[in-house]
Amino acid sequence: MTDDAPIRVLLADDQALVRGAFALLIGSAPDMEVVGEAATGREAYELARSARADVVVMDIRMPETDGIEGTRLIAADEDMAGVRVLVLTTYDTDEHIMAALRAGASGFMVKDTLPADLLRGVRTVAAGDALLSPGPTARVIGRILRLPQAAPPPDGRLDAERLTALSPREREVLTLVARGLNNTEIAQALYLSPLTAKTHVSRIMSRLGARDRAQLVIIGYETGLVVPGTRT
Repeated sequence: MTDDAPIRVLLADDQALVRGAFALLIGSAPDMEVVGEAATGREAYELARSARADVVVMDIRMPETDGIEGTRLIAADEDMAGVRVLVLTTYDTDEHIMAALRAGASGFMVKDTLPADLLRGVRTVAAGDALLSPGPTARVIGRILRLPQAAPPPDGRLDAERLTALSPREREVLTLVARGLNNTEIAQALYLSPLTAKTHVSRIMSRLGARDRAQLVIIGYETGLVVPGTRT
């Protein structure tokens, strides 16, 4: 996707009326276009590949292959490294949120989100940033703080030893990312320029093999870099 090209959005939901409503909304944005609709997670994966989607707006509960598995298929495909998944669902339980993020989702929003917020969410995820609705975010972080070792990562590699690849400054940046700060806030906290903060985040993602900031948040907590009960 180039700077002047529209964001190519694929809609995945088992309800045709819901897909139609979202298609009208997405289609009304001058910087977006709907490139396909899917009714299952598997179909979303296959269409995202063939339609060269930038963002997949993915429901969780779908027949045959659900949205979590569909997200996992997309995230595991090296040829789809640039595809981002924004989970949009009625079910915002801790289990669904954690499963979506672990599967590789870049964002999580609930279906009662305002139309303008959904469009902003698509733009945010397309730009490579993480996005979580405020309510679910608080619960996810709270759960990780309470049970930091409750669920091991799917690939078994996100342990503290991986942080040895980072410099002390990069660990500081990762800590702030894990606590939900954006690049501007990180720059202010560490007395850096926003560009320098962005460069640090990009380098950290590369060294840790993270797709986006959502995975950096998970890494920060699962490796123990962010210690439960402490403040930055």
